[in-house]
Amino acid sequence: MSNYILSCCSTADMPAEFFEQRKIPYVSFHFNIDGTDYPDDLGQTMAFDEFYNRIADGAMPTTSQVNVGQYMEFFEPFLREGKDILHISFSSGLSGSYNSALIAREDLCEKYPDRKIVIVDSLAASSGYGLIVDTAADMRDEGKTMDEIYNWIAENKTKLHHWFFSTDLSHYKRGGRISATSATLGTLLNICPLMKMSFDGKLTPYKNIRGKRQVIKEMVKKMELHAQDGVDYSGKCFISHSKCYDDARKVADLIEERFPKLSEKVMINSVGTVIGSHTGPGTVALFFYGDER
Repeated sequence: MSNYILSCCSTADMPAEFFEQRKIPYVSFHFNIDGTDYPDDLGQTMAFDEFYNRIADGAMPTTSQVNVGQYMEFFEPFLREGKDILHISFSSGLSGSYNSALIAREDLCEKYPDRKIVIVDSLAASSGYGLIVDTAADMRDEGKTMDEIYNWIAENKTKLHHWFFSTDLSHYKRGGRISATSATLGTLLNICPLMKMSFDGKLTPYKNIRGKRQVIKEMVKKMELHAQDGVDYSGKCFISHSKCYDDARKVADLIEERFPKLSEKVMINSVGTVIGSHTGPGTVALFFYGDER
């Protein structure tokens, strides 16, 4: 039994059962929709279908990160139990939550000088972040120390690829991320933007591709090009989607066909309510380990 807790944020976008089975406590971001605040608790308070249906009906949710006080409230019970903490944070390129965790750490280390709190910036999001957490849990279960896991993540986090596309531009238009003209033209031309995660954990545009079938093919080609050992990749592959399971399944089927040595079937998860507040419905994201991004 390890003498430390492995924890993360809800924005790892893994199923609630995953965190329960792997014994990984998580701290929730929050979102506000139609004037009411909710925890980002993996679809338990608000089902994902309801959330994305509200967006489709015109709702514009806003999000809030985990603040210093919430981190202290989350961490302190473990410290009182005599446990150290290894917390894997949501990408600092997308949120200030990592910095809040560092501040909470400093305050709590003064109060619990015999305990150790280690915060590591994942530079990852959604189920890519979840893939790092899953790898860390495997290492913990193998008996690795906090420092060994921290060092591994620090050395390998920029080898975790994120590729994602969107087939619905309406939410991007409502949120002001693209102009009404671009959204209308993109919809008429059936444009599906393909995006990726940069080396510093920020989401960046890659290419506009015409047609869902073509963007799926291009996404899988990117995995063939960048995955460890190419088509002989033998690690795990996760996919997340925002209410477009059929599209996610098409990507997964193609990957399982092209990468016969995968360690297990592709895991498909839902994009959670916080990340989904920014993407809206119609997004598919692919995650795997590969070369330096």
